[in-house]
Amino acid sequence: MKKETHPEYRFVVFEDASAEYRFLTRTTMNPDPSKNTVWEDGQTYPCVQLDISNASHPFFTGQMKIIDSAGRVERFNKRYGTRKKTVVKKEPVQK
Repeated sequence: MKKETHPEYRFVVFEDASAEYRFLTRTTMNPDPSKNTVWEDGQTYPCVQLDISNASHPFFTGQMKIIDSAGRVERFNKRYGTRKKTVVKKEPVQK
């Protein structure tokens, strides 16, 4: 087998900051080495911040949460919300 063909498979802690939920799993992801955290077993692992996980997603929690996707709604309203409909008057047909 060729060397250097497979990515490194390591333990990483994923942290959902909005729900204060963390879990340890294995991944081939290359996290930032400066962001490390100590897990429950006392060992230090790299940490990846998540925006949404199963602990904070509305589908899994059953609660409705408004999530602003970087102002996309405002951008849409800015582009298309101020347009007014133009009414075209039809002239009566003369026979």
